[in-house]
Amino acid sequence: MTALLEAQNATRILDEAVKVTLVDDVSLSVGEGEFVAITGPSGSGKSSLLYLLGLLDLPTSGDVLVKGQATHDMTSDERARIRLGELGFIFQFHFLLPEFTARENVMLPMRRINKLSASAQHDRAGELLESLGLEGHIDKRPDQLSGGQRQRVAVARALANDPALILADEPTGSLDSKATDQVFAILRDLVDTSGRTILAVTHDMDLAAQMDRRIHLVDGALESDGVSNRSI
Repeated sequence: MTALLEAQNATRILDEAVKVTLVDDVSLSVGEGEFVAITGPSGSGKSSLLYLLGLLDLPTSGDVLVKGQATHDMTSDERARIRLGELGFIFQFHFLLPEFTARENVMLPMRRINKLSASAQHDRAGELLESLGLEGHIDKRPDQLSGGQRQRVAVARALANDPALILADEPTGSLDSKATDQVFAILRDLVDTSGRTILAVTHDMDLAAQMDRRIHLVDGALESDGVSNRSI
């Protein structure tokens, strides 16, 4: 299996003086087409690890490799280019810009990388939203959408630049049970049908059991890494 993402002895210390360790010497490898849950008790470092893997934060020591490329010594611009081109992000709170329509929000990552013409960006955003069941809502602003619809727009935005790897931080944490099922089904289909790789932080053990692999953290350290119940 080809490794898309690797952590090599990644450690993140928030305060050197008092040694607040958020991530403690974590090594792992994630391959193509995996659906991975990151679990652990509150304060165990789940989101901190995800931010390191997504190049949103830098390890104090160790490294993160994306498609075999070490990233610790890259410039901030080089890491930003990898984030835009290789990674997609979904957060618990959608972080859509309220003054923009759904289509315009999805176009934002495409505008930053600017590989497509304006008309192609416009069309791709519409196609992504339609593929997620949002036809009829494409030109609505976030305040005109339900919570589940807003999170589906966030999924479309994560897919905008066609990344192989999506990192999600509690992607269903703010949703009701119906919207949770809808968003999870979309993520599951992205893995099973489109071959995407997804790492998702979740506190929901029922959802974690439906993923393929579970990484469990305790006090910032990797306690276990194995196949989920679904795959047994």
